[in-house]
Amino acid sequence: MADGTQYCTFWVGSLYLGTDVHKVQEVMRTLEMTPVPLAPHAVRGLINLRGQIVTAIDLRRRLGLPERAADQEPMNVVMRTDDGAVSLLVDEIGDVIEVNEDAFEPPPDTLQGDARALIKGVYKLNGQLLLILDSVKTASSELTLSLAN
Repeated sequence: MADGTQYCTFWVGSLYLGTDVHKVQEVMRTLEMTPVPLAPHAVRGLINLRGQIVTAIDLRRRLGLPERAADQEPMNVVMRTDDGAVSLLVDEIGDVIEVNEDAFEPPPDTLQGDARALIKGVYKLNGQLLLILDSVKTASSELTLSLAN
Protein backbone atom coordinates (compact mmCIF):
# COMPACT_ATOMS: atom_id res chain seq x y z
CA MET A 1 0.00 0.00 0.00
CA ALA A 2 2.20 2.83 -1.22
CA ASP A 3 -0.37 5.56 -0.55
CA GLY A 4 -1.02 4.56 3.07
CA THR A 5 -0.38 6.43 6.28
CA GLN A 6 1.20 4.78 9.31
CA TYR A 7 -0.27 5.13 12.78
CA CYS A 8 1.01 4.11 16.19
CA THR A 9 -2.01 2.46 17.83
CA PHE A 10 -3.02 1.98 21.46
CA TRP A 11 -6.03 1.20 23.64
CA VAL A 12 -7.67 3.47 26.20
CA GLY A 13 -10.59 1.61 27.76
CA SER A 14 -12.50 0.10 24.83
CA LEU A 15 -11.29 2.77 22.39
CA TYR A 16 -8.76 1.77 19.74
CA LEU A 17 -6.82 4.96 19.02
CA GLY A 18 -4.01 5.97 16.72
CA THR A 19 -1.69 8.89 16.11
CA ASP A 20 0.67 9.64 13.24
CA VAL A 21 3.75 7.48 13.73
CA HIS A 22 5.99 10.40 12.74
CA LYS A 23 4.87 12.36 15.82
CA VAL A 24 5.76 9.53 18.21
CA GLN A 25 9.17 9.84 19.84
CA GLU A 26 9.06 6.59 21.81
CA VAL A 27 6.81 4.14 23.62
CA MET A 28 7.64 2.79 27.07
CA ARG A 29 6.35 1.19 30.23
CA THR A 30 5.34 3.20 33.26
CA LEU A 31 7.75 5.87 34.43
CA GLU A 32 7.85 7.54 37.83
CA MET A 33 5.73 10.69 37.84
CA THR A 34 5.94 13.77 40.02
CA PRO A 35 2.45 15.16 40.74
CA VAL A 36 1.90 18.85 40.03
CA PRO A 37 -0.36 20.75 42.47
CA LEU A 38 -3.20 22.70 40.83
CA ALA A 39 -2.51 21.17 37.39
CA PRO A 40 -5.46 20.53 35.06
CA HIS A 41 -7.30 17.25 35.86
CA ALA A 42 -5.93 15.45 32.77
CA VAL A 43 -2.30 16.19 33.74
CA ARG A 44 -1.09 13.29 35.89
CA GLY A 45 2.34 14.78 36.52
CA LEU A 46 5.82 15.32 35.16
CA ILE A 47 8.24 12.64 33.97
CA ASN A 48 12.02 12.96 33.84
CA LEU A 49 12.89 11.31 30.54
CA ARG A 50 16.69 11.15 30.47
CA GLY A 51 16.95 14.74 31.70
CA GLN A 52 14.03 16.05 29.62
CA ILE A 53 10.99 17.10 31.70
CA VAL A 54 7.84 15.80 30.01
CA THR A 55 4.19 16.49 30.93
CA ALA A 56 2.17 13.27 31.34
CA ILE A 57 -1.43 13.54 30.13
CA ASP A 58 -3.81 10.76 31.15
CA LEU A 59 -5.87 9.98 28.05
CA ARG A 60 -8.59 8.37 30.17
CA ARG A 61 -9.13 11.69 31.92
CA ARG A 62 -8.67 13.69 28.70
CA LEU A 63 -11.35 11.59 26.96
CA GLY A 64 -13.74 11.65 29.92
CA LEU A 65 -13.43 7.90 30.61
CA PRO A 66 -13.44 6.20 34.04
CA GLU A 67 -10.10 5.96 35.88
CA ARG A 68 -8.05 2.83 35.21
CA ALA A 69 -7.95 0.17 37.93
CA ALA A 70 -5.47 0.85 40.75
CA ASP A 71 -3.42 -2.23 39.77
CA GLN A 72 -3.30 -1.27 36.06
CA GLU A 73 -0.15 0.66 35.22
CA PRO A 74 -0.41 3.01 32.23
CA MET A 75 1.98 2.89 29.28
CA ASN A 76 3.63 6.04 27.89
CA VAL A 77 3.38 7.18 24.29
CA VAL A 78 5.85 10.08 24.13
CA MET A 79 4.95 12.47 21.34
CA ARG A 80 6.83 15.36 19.79
CA THR A 81 4.89 18.63 19.71
CA ASP A 82 5.82 22.20 18.83
CA ASP A 83 6.07 22.86 22.58
CA GLY A 84 8.33 19.86 23.27
CA ALA A 85 7.66 16.25 24.22
CA VAL A 86 4.40 15.17 25.89
CA SER A 87 3.61 11.71 27.26
CA LEU A 88 0.15 10.30 26.65
CA LEU A 89 -0.77 7.72 29.29
CA VAL A 90 -2.62 4.81 27.65
CA ASP A 91 -3.82 1.39 28.80
CA GLU A 92 -2.11 -0.80 26.23
CA ILE A 93 0.12 -0.35 23.21
CA GLY A 94 -0.99 -1.71 19.86
CA ASP A 95 0.98 -2.02 16.63
CA VAL A 96 2.11 0.39 13.98
CA ILE A 97 -0.37 -0.10 11.18
CA GLU A 98 -0.69 1.30 7.69
CA VAL A 99 -4.07 2.39 6.38
CA ASN A 100 -5.24 3.66 3.03
CA GLU A 101 -6.01 7.40 3.16
CA ASP A 102 -9.08 6.80 0.96
CA ALA A 103 -10.72 4.94 3.87
CA PHE A 104 -10.55 7.96 6.23
CA GLU A 105 -14.01 9.06 7.46
CA PRO A 106 -15.30 11.82 9.77
CA PRO A 107 -15.87 10.92 13.44
CA PRO A 108 -19.10 8.98 14.03
CA ASP A 109 -22.07 10.72 15.66
CA THR A 110 -21.84 8.26 18.56
CA LEU A 111 -18.68 9.98 19.81
CA GLN A 112 -19.69 12.55 22.40
CA GLY A 113 -18.11 15.18 24.65
CA ASP A 114 -14.35 15.42 25.06
CA ALA A 115 -13.70 12.42 22.81
CA ARG A 116 -15.49 14.04 19.87
CA ALA A 117 -13.34 17.18 20.11
CA LEU A 118 -10.10 15.16 20.10
CA ILE A 119 -10.83 12.70 17.28
CA LYS A 120 -10.01 13.85 13.72
CA GLY A 121 -11.63 10.88 12.04
CA VAL A 122 -11.81 7.10 11.82
CA TYR A 123 -10.79 4.13 9.75
CA LYS A 124 -13.03 1.07 9.60
CA LEU A 125 -10.82 -1.96 10.13
CA ASN A 126 -11.77 -5.63 10.46
CA GLY A 127 -14.55 -5.46 13.03
CA GLN A 128 -13.37 -2.31 14.81
CA LEU A 129 -12.89 1.41 14.40
CA LEU A 130 -9.48 3.04 14.59
CA LEU A 131 -10.03 6.52 16.02
CA ILE A 132 -7.36 9.02 14.93
CA LEU A 133 -6.37 11.47 17.65
CA ASP A 134 -5.80 15.11 16.85
CA SER A 135 -2.36 15.22 18.48
CA VAL A 136 -2.31 19.03 18.65
CA LYS A 137 -5.62 19.23 20.54
CA THR A 138 -4.85 16.18 22.70
CA ALA A 139 -1.56 17.67 23.91
CA SER A 140 -2.88 21.23 23.82
CA SER A 141 -0.94 24.03 25.37
CA GLU A 142 -3.49 24.60 28.14
CA LEU A 143 -2.58 21.14 29.46
CA THR A 144 1.17 21.15 29.01
CA LEU A 145 3.03 22.90 31.76
CA SER A 146 5.55 25.55 30.91
CA LEU A 147 8.77 24.98 32.80
CA ALA A 148 10.67 27.79 31.13
CA ASN A 149 10.03 30.22 34.00
